Amino acid sequence: MGGQWPAFPTTRPSFVARLGSAEPAERAQAAEVLVRSYWKPVYKYLRLRFRKGNDDAKDLTQAFLVHALEKGWPGRYDPRRGRFRGFVRLALDGFVTNADAAARREKRGGGAAPLRLDFEGVEGELAGLEPPAPDSLDEWFEREWRRELFRAALADLERELDASGHARRLAIFRRYDLADEAAGPQPTYAELARQLGVEATTVTNELAAARRELRRILLDRLRAETTDEQDFREAVRALLGPDAP
Repeated sequence: MGGQWPAFPTTRPSFVARLGSAEPAERAQAAEVLVRSYWKPVYKYLRLRFRKGNDDAKDLTQAFLVHALEKGWPGRYDPRRGRFRGFVRLALDGFVTNADAAARREKRGGGAAPLRLDFEGVEGELAGLEPPAPDSLDEWFEREWRRELFRAALADLERELDASGHARRLAIFRRYDLADEAAGPQPTYAELARQLGVEATTVTNELAAARRELRRILLDRLRAETTDEQDFREAVRALLGPDAP
């Protein structure tokens, strides 16, 4: 991810602040950020930490997120007391502990329309995950949030490169930066060039361009999903390395 860093995205009110906006469009955009950022960590946490079955975890995930949007409790977040991810995790613990199982199933999100969440797809991701240790719950939740953010950014990059006709750039990026270690050693630039019938400098340039685009997408997503400037910069360094500005 080296190379010249672009300017950070323009600062704007965090999605947490916008959840309480008087403008319906602002609230809707903030709600979308909350759901897309946290539904997978919430679902995985319920499955692994609380040992909830598939159906119960689905119901609880839906109910928890709808409760957050309807009651507006994310607006009570105080950055001085820790990261928003830890705040959400603690709220989830309380929600699970205090809610009655039968009432949760009946409400299924308080009667609201179900959120469109790919629960079946995320089940495959659970196979390689260990339950969080009791002394590292916040770290586990934070790590899962980062994992999903990076996965979503990669998916955005692949869609953008495919839609813009950069098939070669996408192929080079996949074969080099997304190489499966289990399938063999990472190819060299020269090997990739021979495989694709291009010059080694082309591989270098295409990889650099793809990495710049991925970095831009990550920064845009991080700006939308973090709660303030400090949270944003800490997340950048956690994802892209301690030397990131």
